[in-house]
Amino acid sequence: MARIAVGFGRLLRGCGVTLPISSTLAFREALSTLGVEDRDHVYWAGRSTLIHRPEDHDLYDKAFAVFWEQRTGSTTEEITPEPLRITIATDAPDDGEDPPAQDDSEREPSIDLRFSAAEILRHKDFATYDAEEMALSQQLMAQMRLVSTPRNSLRLSSATGRAPRPDLRRTVRASLRAGGEPMRRHWREPGVRPRRLVLLLDVSGSMDPYARALVRFVHAAVAGRQRVEAFALGTRLTRLTRELSSRDPDTAMAQASARVPDWNGGTRLGEGIGRFNDEWGQRGMARGAVVVIMSDGWDRGDPEVLSEQMQRLKRVAHRLIWVNPLKVTPGYAPLARGMAAALPHLDAFVEGHSISAMEELCAVISAPSIATMRTGSEGIRK
Repeated sequence: MARIAVGFGRLLRGCGVTLPISSTLAFREALSTLGVEDRDHVYWAGRSTLIHRPEDHDLYDKAFAVFWEQRTGSTTEEITPEPLRITIATDAPDDGEDPPAQDDSEREPSIDLRFSAAEILRHKDFATYDAEEMALSQQLMAQMRLVSTPRNSLRLSSATGRAPRPDLRRTVRASLRAGGEPMRRHWREPGVRPRRLVLLLDVSGSMDPYARALVRFVHAAVAGRQRVEAFALGTRLTRLTRELSSRDPDTAMAQASARVPDWNGGTRLGEGIGRFNDEWGQRGMARGAVVVIMSDGWDRGDPEVLSEQMQRLKRVAHRLIWVNPLKVTPGYAPLARGMAAALPHLDAFVEGHSISAMEELCAVISAPSIATMRTGSEGIRK
């Protein structure tokens, strides 16, 4: 049924019918329920799920006849559609003058298309951003939904069904409505809370084209959630949670740049992660948390030290994710010493070069299982 629905959908698109994927899925479900034996059932199932505009009814009838009834029409005359004038406009204001108005009888049929600069920016590389695009990217990152996986809490919450622990207070309170008889019992179960999210951003010289955009993603995460910790990795480790907690992006960026003395300097990933493990990670900040490291993997330190510290971090963290902006490069392989040393300890290895890559990172962070996360990095891990 899926092949039939997809094939018929391709034919309709070729005829000029606007057909979203959701309509094809609905048609497939309809065919699975009704079957394909009855012609009328198939016809009306397709028309009700695939056609949303009255002007597409004739195209649907012709496509249905070709696909389902194997008829090409009563005549052999080739039907050529009338040409349409396409007008493309952007969201930016037009500096030119408006064209003179035309009478409806003289106006040619046309289609007005618009493209959004924000949509184009989603797939553009961070390294090619200008100042205006960087400011717009801040707005797009602030709209991202960054939710980490939940964890069990020590606090109990009300259960919808039967649970191991009774809720005596709610049970007694409900019994007062029935004359003191506990007609309905209430229960309590362990609650859930989101896991802590720890972001480690490499601010070395090799990461400069991407760090100025990734720090905006880190700011959006810190300002938008309560359990987020941010650090800068360079020749030393610097905590930036307080500086990036400001809602004003300009204020947060100024405070962060003043706080980090080794911005655009060297990189010692092993020593920086080791300090994080000693001062914050092993003491509880990384325990059960989702740890995200944003770096290109270029490290001046000893790769054995980095491997050892990554292994320590992996033992206490719930998930360990590495974001590398260079991963999108054609033919990329993790040959840098730091990246090669860290890769065996990762749960996910994702891209970090664009807004769309950051959206993919948000999906990886909120993925329900490690197996789901590893699908995106299966090729690199092999």
